[in-house]
Amino acid sequence: MTETNQTPQASAYTSLGTARTEKVALPEATFDGVINVPVMHKAVTAFLANQRQGNAATKIRKFVTGGNQKPWKQKGTGRARQGSTRAPHWVGGGTVFGPTPRAYDQYVPRQVRVLAKKSALNARAREGSIYVIDAFNYEAPSTATLRALTMRLGVDDRKVLVLTDGVKPNVFLSGRNIPSVHVMPYSDASTYHILWSDVVLVEAGALGQSLEPIQETATAPVKRARPAADVARGERKVAKRAAKKTAAKKSAAKKEAKPAAKKTTAKKSAAKKSTKKKEK
Repeated sequence: MTETNQTPQASAYTSLGTARTEKVALPEATFDGVINVPVMHKAVTAFLANQRQGNAATKIRKFVTGGNQKPWKQKGTGRARQGSTRAPHWVGGGTVFGPTPRAYDQYVPRQVRVLAKKSALNARAREGSIYVIDAFNYEAPSTATLRALTMRLGVDDRKVLVLTDGVKPNVFLSGRNIPSVHVMPYSDASTYHILWSDVVLVEAGALGQSLEPIQETATAPVKRARPAADVARGERKVAKRAAKKTAAKKSAAKKEAKPAAKKTTAKKSAAKKSTKKKEK
């Protein structure tokens, strides 16, 4: 467990991704610098265990249909004695010590859950991965708007957790179709969700802050430069296509040259036969 006394601050942006001049001081009640790794591990393992349905089930020999009669008589056949075709060593028989439906629920005390969530938020704050957004006031769902926000912040290639001030269906619907973006209210975020993300976008109202709105207009969508690997891959594809075209041209030229060569050889052979007949 580590602890620092510095009050963390986060960069502030508008809902369109424009950087604000001031920085927002994160509340000390939550961002106190404490990072308790064992508590976070306990909270995450309990969260994942509670997601399990526990429906795996197998049948022991008494639940498998059939097998009420001996497959053959006890003596005289030369084969090993058998009492049922549903014994575990038979194909189609029962399963020994197989899984049965059960609950995987784990209980974590409330204080431990709160400490784990604070530790996760402090870890992201120490990395500088918490951005404060003044307000998510979406009049209608718009995936393009939320996508443009992540691109302007330069986090479109990372996993982003958007924490809103209360339930905001339009923001949720805007990020539902983006695989790397998860939207939920700030109060509903768990330790797992915070640690799952690489960047956390928090609405100012959720932190008890109020930022004056900035008058701005929608900007043109940002186009990120293609990665060097993608550019190199595209160049290789173009080179392969050009090589295939040149090879196809060469093969076509060879096919055209073969009939012409055959005609010339036929003419030569006919000329030779005619000269031989004249000499005779």
